[in-house]
Amino acid sequence: MPPILRTQDLTYEIEGKRLVDHINLEVQRGEFLAIVGPSGAGKSSFLRLLNRLAEPTAGMVYIDGQDYRQLAPQALRQQVGMVLQAPYLFPGTVADNLRFGPAQHNKQIADAAIERLLVEVDLPGYAGREVSQLSGGEAQRVSLARTLANKPEILLLDEPTSALDETSEHDVEQLILGIVHSESLTTLMVTHDMAQAQRLADHAMMMQAGKMVRHGPTGEVLHA
Repeated sequence: MPPILRTQDLTYEIEGKRLVDHINLEVQRGEFLAIVGPSGAGKSSFLRLLNRLAEPTAGMVYIDGQDYRQLAPQALRQQVGMVLQAPYLFPGTVADNLRFGPAQHNKQIADAAIERLLVEVDLPGYAGREVSQLSGGEAQRVSLARTLANKPEILLLDEPTSALDETSEHDVEQLILGIVHSESLTTLMVTHDMAQAQRLADHAMMMQAGKMVRHGPTGEVLHA
């Protein structure tokens, strides 16, 4: 079966500095890949290239075998959803935030579907809650639910628990694992936490100075 995601010599430079350097990667459907490495290795820059939040300087990205530049950016970001390190929620209610993505594609999400998403992220009954009233852990769960509302095939997670306390981190990790497995989502997660990578991911990619230096089963990559 062909990979759901493939990068070919993917490269990103800014102001003469090469942040991502000729990365060739294949990710299989349903795989959970952790992207690890020291601070400044280019992990988040690489992730942002995958749904065109940043534009490659060179190289290609293929989604289901298709050059992703053939997709409109909005359509790409529906298919390749991203949850950021710090949840950015729009002013208003939780339901307003969950409706936003589908509305960009002229789709309406029913109240029952919103409640199902909120149950999935362990926030039942939160639809009418103002986002300004949410804790950090709750806001990150809403951010995850908002991404899932678009029904992505690929989920990108950029340090999704780094701003949370230990209890919230554990809760969000368990939510992510449950959702990824129940939805059979292909997932790529940037993390600085090697133990977290070991807990969540079946494969890992180690980056250093913009390059992929190791790739394979998580245990082999982390303990090489």
